[in-house]
Amino acid sequence: MATELKQRLLTGNKAMAEAIAQEMTRDPSVFVMGEDVGRYGGIFGATEGLYEKFGSERVIDTPISETAFIGAAIGAAAEGMRPIVELMFVDFFGVCMDQIYNHMAKIHYMSGGSVKLPLVLMTAVGGGYNDAAQHSQTLYATFAHLPGLKVVAPSTPYDLKGMMISAIRDDNPVLFMFHKSLQGLGWMAPIDAAVGHVPEEPYTVPIGKARIAREGRDVTIVAVQMMVHHALAAAEQLAAEGIEAEVIDLRSLVPLDRQTIVDSVRKTHRLLVVDEDYLSYGITAEVAATVAEQALYELAAPIRRLAVPDVPIPYSRPLEQFVLPNPDKIAAAVRQLMAEG
Repeated sequence: MATELKQRLLTGNKAMAEAIAQEMTRDPSVFVMGEDVGRYGGIFGATEGLYEKFGSERVIDTPISETAFIGAAIGAAAEGMRPIVELMFVDFFGVCMDQIYNHMAKIHYMSGGSVKLPLVLMTAVGGGYNDAAQHSQTLYATFAHLPGLKVVAPSTPYDLKGMMISAIRDDNPVLFMFHKSLQGLGWMAPIDAAVGHVPEEPYTVPIGKARIAREGRDVTIVAVQMMVHHALAAAEQLAAEGIEAEVIDLRSLVPLDRQTIVDSVRKTHRLLVVDEDYLSYGITAEVAATVAEQALYELAAPIRRLAVPDVPIPYSRPLEQFVLPNPDKIAAAVRQLMAEG
């Protein structure tokens, strides 16, 4: 009962903002910079309340120049600070990729390990609310493919807080991808998954360890962020039909917890990988290849993948919903998988 009384519900954005505030209080070298992160609190609420608490010297609103402020954050990290910098939409990476890939990801290696870069680059990902082709991508695989970065994509408020604290304390550059739909903002359609129990005290969630969101015996569904919640909804549908699905929330893309995936497939003997990123050359292919290499002869049926077709995300709501995976599509893919073996 005492434990239950201590539990409180937070939205995803408030969990992130609390994590950052607690680390800024604990460590004076932590600061935040980016577009509208100050007085506005971040367009997706990730820095809400920080400006009022820490002031303009530690919560810095920048001009619209991603190359400049990400470069400044890299320099600050190299000199011993712990910056948190926000790239408002992951889609905007095109204007600052040189800073991310040729500097943020490589300085530690190219300095022979003598220069550390304890930097968090947080960015909003995901579609589903009709923001068109330049504001709706996830691009998980784009960054997971680049050596030198840790890449995380939490799917619950609990993990958003715990993994943000882990990312800030890490001596390596971490790309922290948060899904817009899981922030719990009032101007977006409310979903239950955007709210969850979050302890008030600081805590960490390890980077590089997947979470078994639901145990099952018949099929493994591996998913990321919003697709985890869609997979859980599909699993409820399937359970009514006697199919018990195990759902794995990757939550960390680099490092990738391959062992948890393989162990699950060895138990269920079937695998469906679901992703909101593009189908080709993506996370679904990486997970499928891992299982093919390590547990091929454990499979009772071919691996199936469900992801966004290789097209720009449409602005039209019917077209956007057509390309995005959802619970019904996931359940249908599982039924086909079960029928194959």
